[in-house]
Amino acid sequence: MTIAYFDCFSGISGDMVLGALVDAGLKLEDLQHVVSTLGIPNCRVNAQTVRKGGFRATQVVVEAPEEHHHRHLHHILEMVERADLTPRQKEWAEKVFVRLAEAEARVHGIPIEKVHFHEVGAADSIVDVVGSVVGLDLLGIQEVYASPVPTGAGTVKIAHGEVAVPAPATAELLRGVPLLPCDVMMEMTTPTGAAILTTFAKRFGPLPAMQIEQIGYGAGSRDIPGRANVLRLFVGKSLVPQGAMPGVETDRVWMVQTNWDDASGEVIGYVVEQLWKLDVLDVFVTPIQMKKNRPAVQLTILCPGHLIPQVEQVLFRETTTLGIRFWPVDRHILARRPHVVQTPYGPVQGKVSFLPDGEARFSPEFEACRKLAAEKNLPLRVVYEAAEGAFRENSANHGQTAETPPKEKTP
Repeated sequence: MTIAYFDCFSGISGDMVLGALVDAGLKLEDLQHVVSTLGIPNCRVNAQTVRKGGFRATQVVVEAPEEHHHRHLHHILEMVERADLTPRQKEWAEKVFVRLAEAEARVHGIPIEKVHFHEVGAADSIVDVVGSVVGLDLLGIQEVYASPVPTGAGTVKIAHGEVAVPAPATAELLRGVPLLPCDVMMEMTTPTGAAILTTFAKRFGPLPAMQIEQIGYGAGSRDIPGRANVLRLFVGKSLVPQGAMPGVETDRVWMVQTNWDDASGEVIGYVVEQLWKLDVLDVFVTPIQMKKNRPAVQLTILCPGHLIPQVEQVLFRETTTLGIRFWPVDRHILARRPHVVQTPYGPVQGKVSFLPDGEARFSPEFEACRKLAAEKNLPLRVVYEAAEGAFRENSANHGQTAETPPKEKTP
């Protein structure tokens, strides 16, 4: 599988993405052909080699006559529809522009169809977005990953006046994305760059396991003292084992671990409870033998990367440990989703998982079964059996459950 990793150590903007893709192998003539079909008069793209902070990079410049009007979302989507793009390229471009419009609509409190694009509706920004999705497609990129993102500091002037960095639309687009602290007094991540990144990036974190084939450097338009204003793009083959059969997904989580040799069983149980409250993926305790033959336990926590600081806080506060280990792990997981079945005793919540051959399995939630057993004065196993039986009966009547596996996020 061909994957891409955006190393955003100096932020990200639309022209930086485009420059990195051209530097990584996107042909300028293919880009120019697409641009010429967008309906923007006398619009051309040029690429030149520049130096930023002592490093070579490609800078893509969009040349177009100055425009004195702004566009709404439907204007831009019409341009995309008319352009000489494949159905997939059109779909990807539309996703980016709709995501931008949704962010602007939330910021200004207006319906999406009334969003009036200013900077993003300009010719160069439209070319940046369309050119970027074309580049991702032509380079054969199947999954996108990215580093945490610095936004910069200070203020920036937009059509609505001077605002703090990150600009409102950029901040809205970066909801849920890990950000890096940065005291550079400029806008390092733009709405266009944030929209492209968050539309396609599957995960944010360290460089994934991959065999690097191309490295592209896309230059920003400004020079930053003491910092190379470039976006680095890694393109290569994923080294994460893929599922042997369709329907098996791959994701990356973190293993956090520490050894503990002076705690009672009650305290260990209390710490485990506190960790579960963080919504970690798994917690388990393993008996171990430490130096001088001391009996001890090893606490292991499986969690997404953004929970590591909270997990560490619990471990340092509640245990006597002096050190914590953590490392990324890749895993294969079955697609799953919440599901409710109706039993003679009442509804039972649970999860449906989908095997690689499409068969669906139902796992009742313990708390839902426990609550219903207590309310009806029934043995717990009776509720479990009723829930599983209800799912089997429903599947038999409908030739499997009516639900289908969720789709993976693709570029």
